[in-house]
Amino acid sequence: MNSLNKAQILGNLTRDPELRSTNGGQSICVIGVATNRVWTDTTGIKHDEAEFHTVVCWGKLAEICGQRLKKGNRVFFEGRIKTRNWEDESGQKHYRTEIIADDMIILTSNKPSGEDVNDDSEDNDDHKNSEDNDDHKNSEEEISSNKESEKSGSAGDRDIGM
Repeated sequence: MNSLNKAQILGNLTRDPELRSTNGGQSICVIGVATNRVWTDTTGIKHDEAEFHTVVCWGKLAEICGQRLKKGNRVFFEGRIKTRNWEDESGQKHYRTEIIADDMIILTSNKPSGEDVNDDSEDNDDHKNSEDNDDHKNSEEEISSNKESEKSGSAGDRDIGM
């Protein structure tokens, strides 16, 4: 019987992404994401709980995340869960559970604060050059291209050296 390992999170970056390369030249980006859960218990008291996740991106997706994301951005990631383990110098075993991302959607505009995100005026630089608009429309295709590169090799299973 088949099984399913799928993770989807929507949250805010807790720090700027860490983009680097492996010795083989493969791009890797490590991202901290916080998610929140709010609920009211049976007595009517409201609770707020934060969870912190480590998201790892490989290849083209890593490059895009390193270039376009910054602390505080609201982002949706989809991928799979992977737990790594290692022993430190003293022989103690450590475990880290991460989300290996396949897809990402940026939900925060990268425009400087004070600009209207929905401004359709002719003065808005994003609307002057249709070639620039095509680049933004194709960003989901670029992001999804990471799936194709993973099919050729399981980059997500490599040790990221943390």
